Amino acid sequence: MSALLQGDLPGASAAAGVALTEYLMTDEFLPVWRIRINQLGFAPGSALWSAHVALAEPDGVTVGHAGFHGPPTEAGMVEIGYSVDPGYRRRGYAKAMLRELLQRAAAEPGVRAVRATISPGNTASLATIAGFGFAQVGMQWDEEDGLEIIFEVRVPTVRPG
Repeated sequence: MSALLQGDLPGASAAAGVALTEYLMTDEFLPVWRIRINQLGFAPGSALWSAHVALAEPDGVTVGHAGFHGPPTEAGMVEIGYSVDPGYRRRGYAKAMLRELLQRAAAEPGVRAVRATISPGNTASLATIAGFGFAQVGMQWDEEDGLEIIFEVRVPTVRPG
């Protein structure tokens, strides 16, 4: 993530062990990498709950990133985030990422619920979570993203979309 922040795509790719794309260096993600680096500085053990490169199989092509906003809260809640490179959208990668995130969360004994926050105008993301058991539980104002709808699903009811 540090290499991405420094504009060093070859260095970031070498550190990740896979060829990354410039999509991960866009202005949309630089603040995300800063936040995740700060989180890891305070809690190095939370690396499993951070952002990870999403690869398409069997070729291992980087199609985006997916992960959690941090480790589970005391109440057992984790929030997910994922994004697909525009060149790979509308191929099922977002649903595959979501499915993997939900399975990862369900595999952890301390996780009881998963949260997703989505802008009301983001029809692609709203369509992505449909069929995964998420229910709208509220709305919030995010400093960076503006108005967001809050969706949650209990881990025992997680089912593939």
